[in-house]
Amino acid sequence: MSPRPELAAASDPLGDAVDEVAGFLLHLYDGLPLWSVPIYLIALVFILSSLVSLLVLISRAGIARVRARRIAPKSRTESGEDEFLWVFMVPALNEEVTIADAVGRLREVEVTHRRILVINDGSEDRTGEILDELRSPELTVLTRTPPNARQGKSEALNDAWRYLHGTVLAEGPYAGWEPRRVIVTIVDADGRLDREAWRVAPYFRRRRLGGIQAQVRIYNRRSFLTVCQDLEFAVFGSIFQLGRMKWGTANMGGNGQFNRLAALDSVAVTDAEGRLGPWKAGRLTEDQDIGLRLIRAGWLGAQSTSVTIDQQGLNSLRALYRQRTRWAQGAWQVLDLIPMSLGNRTLRLTPRVDQLWYLLTPLVQAWVGLSVVLSVIFLATGTVRPAWTGLVLVLFYLFSAAPGIAGVLFARGGRGVRDFVVDILLAHLYLFYSWLIYPVVYRALLRQLLRRRSWAKTSREAISAPGGDPAEAPAAGA
Repeated sequence: MSPRPELAAASDPLGDAVDEVAGFLLHLYDGLPLWSVPIYLIALVFILSSLVSLLVLISRAGIARVRARRIAPKSRTESGEDEFLWVFMVPALNEEVTIADAVGRLREVEVTHRRILVINDGSEDRTGEILDELRSPELTVLTRTPPNARQGKSEALNDAWRYLHGTVLAEGPYAGWEPRRVIVTIVDADGRLDREAWRVAPYFRRRRLGGIQAQVRIYNRRSFLTVCQDLEFAVFGSIFQLGRMKWGTANMGGNGQFNRLAALDSVAVTDAEGRLGPWKAGRLTEDQDIGLRLIRAGWLGAQSTSVTIDQQGLNSLRALYRQRTRWAQGAWQVLDLIPMSLGNRTLRLTPRVDQLWYLLTPLVQAWVGLSVVLSVIFLATGTVRPAWTGLVLVLFYLFSAAPGIAGVLFARGGRGVRDFVVDILLAHLYLFYSWLIYPVVYRALLRQLLRRRSWAKTSREAISAPGGDPAEAPAAGA
């Protein structure tokens, strides 16, 4: 005897769940003001596209991670680092707290040929005095004074680039050294570069490689904000950078970027004062700008999985907002590179589309954020009353939280149940942090529309004395 139709239907929970979700989706925009529906539809397209992009990059990053382990040099000799001249450029403006530590650690980096160029960009504290005490044949301090000082990081780096060509490569032991065998490494004044930085050397055997970015870590990660900043850099480097390795479109970061001098030379431009230099004046994120222009010029960009650079995180939410507003405004600035990137015939179609998506990041964030704000307003005013059910709430949570959770799990790569539980907890903290700093995209847009280019320098925290956390032990004067 066959079961009655109504009993068969009642015994199909999966079908009921599908019908429930389908009904919710079909009536998702019911009751919304007609003018708002296009906003939500476009936001949905952006969200789905972001999810697809994330899944693609995670899969590619996994492959790149395995390949990097396979080709990693087993020793410094095997790396071939002695074939290159390593020039470390350190922009410094009022860096009395960290400059000795940064320079001391650069002296410990295990490379054969080294020059350290510190650009004292009009400091008014003890930065100059401290640098005087650190004098050595490897170290050169370039002192910028008003009115040329404090014009921006780009201008300071361009000064060092001109000195490198005009003095370091023109006279002395490195006279005539080929630019393709000179590796320019940017280290912020709070940076602690891995002493085994030689591990990136094998990548520069590829003649088209223009630059490789070290993995950024936060060394004072003890508070909610600094732990989340560390996760932020880990996710970006492990997924968004590493996932683009095979395409050669991994971009450069401001701290810990290794650039071939020949590549920098190829994108040099003249500023309003007639001075030549690779970094464009006025760019708030000069690293992002030059990385994109290097790729446009046919050079490849890479991400290191074995070399790290540690820097200070910010424990002040106000300071963090100020810093991230500057970064976000820099992302708005480089929207003008979209035509150049789309027309880049050195890349295939897929990486060009990916670069377009990458450049559209601030626009996508602003649009999706607008849809969230509208949703809150409509729910608070009773304009819409969605039929929330337990299943729909669960799916909504998974849809909104899963990308962030997946990113943190992949970046941390923990093993075992304990690591998994810790990573899940950290992922939720990271999601909260992401929404906490989300408003900077609008603040940056407003500054860009008002043509404000001023920026506030990030203050440093005092460095702990030796003997504590190994990550904190300074190497000043080494």
